[in-house]
Amino acid sequence: MAALTGCAGDRSTRSTDQTIEDQGSARLGQHQKTDRNIESRRTAARVREALAAAADFKFGGVKVDADDGVVQLSGFVDTTAQRSLAGEVARKVADVKIVVNQLTVKD
Repeated sequence: MAALTGCAGDRSTRSTDQTIEDQGSARLGQHQKTDRNIESRRTAARVREALAAAADFKFGGVKVDADDGVVQLSGFVDTTAQRSLAGEVARKVADVKIVVNQLTVKD
């Protein structure tokens, strides 16, 4: 007659608990990333709206990207003043932390 002793059940339970915890953390991370992406899209939309509303700035060729409060402007404008104005307008938009102004002045 042989008897087995040990806590194999505990090891199995810990492994399962850890896997469930890891999955929960992964889902939480996905939700946070999704929330950040949604907020970034909203920020970019607010910047585009602010640019469209600016009296001296009417250029549809400006691309606006946002990621976690960092807004990047790219595309072409006619003057240096328009380039500067675009950066100023973008900086004043809610949730914008940094503006990377990569607008190019047409020659």
